Amino acid sequence: QVSLVESGGGLVQPGGSLRLSCAASGSINVGFRDMYWYRQAPGNQRELVAHLRDGVTAYADSVKGRFTIFRDNAENTWYLQMNSLKPGDTAVYYCNAGNGHPQYRWGPGTQVTVSS
Repeated sequence: QVSLVESGGGLVQPGGSLRLSCAASGSINVGFRDMYWYRQAPGNQRELVAHLRDGVTAYADSVKGRFTIFRDNAENTWYLQMNSLKPGDTAVYYCNAGNGHPQYRWGPGTQVTVSS
């Protein structure tokens, strides 16, 4: 079973940037064409933030124009570049992959805190 580990979170001031990484412990299932980044703020449900499938990206309206999802196939890793961060972006961020929906066990996530 592939394990996913997120990293790159931290404390950043409003307007700052972070790059999150998602590393898979083994090879991603070749049938899994979807890569995801989700986030969960305290008291809220986990929400989809960014999605990548066959080179096509999609984003939640709240992050469009500020976040970018991309993948490094050689390293079996995908990333979330987050710019112009806002306090509302504060959450634990999770990655996943699948075919049509997230199919791996959720990793521990990485905490992102945006605060002055």
